Amino acid sequence: MTKQEKVNFVINTLYKLYPEIPVPLDHKDPYTLLIAVLMSAQSTDVRVNKITPLLFERADNPYDMIKLSVEEIRDIIKPVGLSPMKSKGIHGLSQILIDQHNGEVPKTYEALEALPAVGHKTAAVVLSQAFGIPAFPVDTHIHRLMYRWNLTNGKNVVQTEKDAKRIFPEELWNDLHLQIIWYGREYSPARGWDLDKDIITKTIGRKSVLNDYYKKKK
Repeated sequence: MTKQEKVNFVINTLYKLYPEIPVPLDHKDPYTLLIAVLMSAQSTDVRVNKITPLLFERADNPYDMIKLSVEEIRDIIKPVGLSPMKSKGIHGLSQILIDQHNGEVPKTYEALEALPAVGHKTAAVVLSQAFGIPAFPVDTHIHRLMYRWNLTNGKNVVQTEKDAKRIFPEELWNDLHLQIIWYGREYSPARGWDLDKDIITKTIGRKSVLNDYYKKKK
């Protein structure tokens, strides 16, 4: 296969498997998505989705959130991990949204990344999933699969994002990054990987990855 044929194969396979693409984190608006994504750092979407209803019952907007103390937020979100840092970030960014953005979540990388505890990936998720602005957030699943598929050199997530944006059409970015996440979880996980079920990697995978897999299976 040529590089473009491989890219087309990935796109077509993912759309057949995931014609409807659910968003992993439960939310109702840009603010609740921003908070959920911030909470998901080094945690699981399942765990976050269990805790966000408890938090949003108390405060689902920045004005109500700053009425809670950092300690109150920390007590609620403790099960997701890193609660001291995350609670400070949630409280701090809520105050900034009120002071600088009229209580609204901004729609640019620069403004989002200026918020406490908000990095590039979090900003990209909010832009794509809340506002429909083309972005390609790279998580561990995407980083792993892009390397397995020989579509990036896999050195770091920054390079993986650049490669993904270069080879995939911009109008597909918002769908594809979610489709790859779901595919990675279901068919190409880091552990318990069954190559026979992973049709994309089996078809276009990096030779060294395939060879290592078969060596471990022996």
